[in-house]
Amino acid sequence: MTTIDRPTIDAPTELLIGGEWRPAASGDRFDVVDPATGTVIATVANGGVDDALAAVDAADTAAAAWAATPPRRRAEILRRAFELMAERSEDLARLISLENGKALVDARGEVAYAAEFFRWYSEEAVRAAGSVMTAPSGTNRILVLQQPVGICVLVTPWNFPAAMATRKIGPALAAGCTVVLKPASDTPLTALAMGSLLHEAGVPDGVVNVVPSRSSGAVVSAMLHDPRVRKLSFTGSTEVGRILLAEAADQVVNTSMELGGNAPFLVFADADVDAAVDGAMVAKMRNAGEACTAANRFYVEAAVADEFARRLAERMSALVVGPASEEGTQVGPLINEEAAAKVDALVSGAVADGARAVVGGRRPSRSGFYFEPTVLVDVPSGSGILREEIFGPVAPIVTFVDEQDAVALANGSEYGLVAYVYTRDLARGLRVSEALDFGMVGLNRGLVSDPAAPFGGVKQSGIGREGGHEGVLDYLESKYVAVQW
Repeated sequence: MTTIDRPTIDAPTELLIGGEWRPAASGDRFDVVDPATGTVIATVANGGVDDALAAVDAADTAAAAWAATPPRRRAEILRRAFELMAERSEDLARLISLENGKALVDARGEVAYAAEFFRWYSEEAVRAAGSVMTAPSGTNRILVLQQPVGICVLVTPWNFPAAMATRKIGPALAAGCTVVLKPASDTPLTALAMGSLLHEAGVPDGVVNVVPSRSSGAVVSAMLHDPRVRKLSFTGSTEVGRILLAEAADQVVNTSMELGGNAPFLVFADADVDAAVDGAMVAKMRNAGEACTAANRFYVEAAVADEFARRLAERMSALVVGPASEEGTQVGPLINEEAAAKVDALVSGAVADGARAVVGGRRPSRSGFYFEPTVLVDVPSGSGILREEIFGPVAPIVTFVDEQDAVALANGSEYGLVAYVYTRDLARGLRVSEALDFGMVGLNRGLVSDPAAPFGGVKQSGIGREGGHEGVLDYLESKYVAVQW
């Protein structure tokens, strides 16, 4: 088994199926590229339809025994997985930086966040409580049992390769489900390392299977059309989510979708501008803007717009751009050439619309997929950059005149994942939070993600919730038993 050169963490490059590392049935492999240099760092087995269905076979073989495993035992395994992640956090962070390109400081933060899902769901595993009550008519009892939904297909993105995997695997295993993980082909090494770590933690063979593939559409479709698969959990773009929802409809597969975002960041004139800039740096620049929760549209009340833009530009211009592996780097490269070209096109389009780059605004002349931290002012409210998820280190600023205007601008999107609000007026903050058509709101806070909180959006940003107690409910079915005694 080929491994990446890391001191303690095993990073296999084959498929994990039924507890065994195996090559793809076709023998095909694909390259994994370092975004900082564009060089190949590993080749990984390229799973196909036959491999995906073999993984479903393995998950099916393991399903009954895992569902019957005592909740306490499932909890102990998840707890051990948390401990292993904590012990090897630095190696995992460096592996993420290597294949994803995120700065080490961000990669370390991701590992800590990802590990918490195993700890949280180790605690939730023993709390999947049912209920019993007397029917209102008095004729019988209503007994409700919580049972695992069944075999789950988990499809994860490249931007948080560890956290998006643990956020799905943790509740699925806690609920008693077996899983097939199909990670993004840009970042398969982290997912494979997580599979190895879970196996070491005591997860039985076949309970967790990992199938990287460049043929994502065909592989996922084949699994969704296998009648044994009962759950799809997908994190990714809204465009792909729509396709998968249509595919899942053929077998009426239970679905959870965490899709695109277009987060507004509202700054009112009475806000603490220093705190708002601090929050903006977190909400915008976490993972170099490559996050569905990243602040995408900055709406600032006219009275403080110039001051906010100036301070934000000062902070953005001071960021150190460079290879993710270097300790001083704060902004690494974007994931690939396509991503960098898209950000470049969005910024160029905004400038053509009349926007002005206070800082940044271009790709630096260096190898790798970089884009400069950028602040745009005088952005017209109809500019294309405000309609699309930027997924890069760019902050476009638009002014507003009053509260009603701010809410209307923020809600003027098909997306509804997260919004951010800064104001010293608590009544206004809560009033605006209620009026915003989003699944999550950061009120005077630039970070909302927490394993103990329900994460998810409304409108075309998704279906269901991950994290919190709600997260495990997505992997359970309620069975009603009418009984009389």
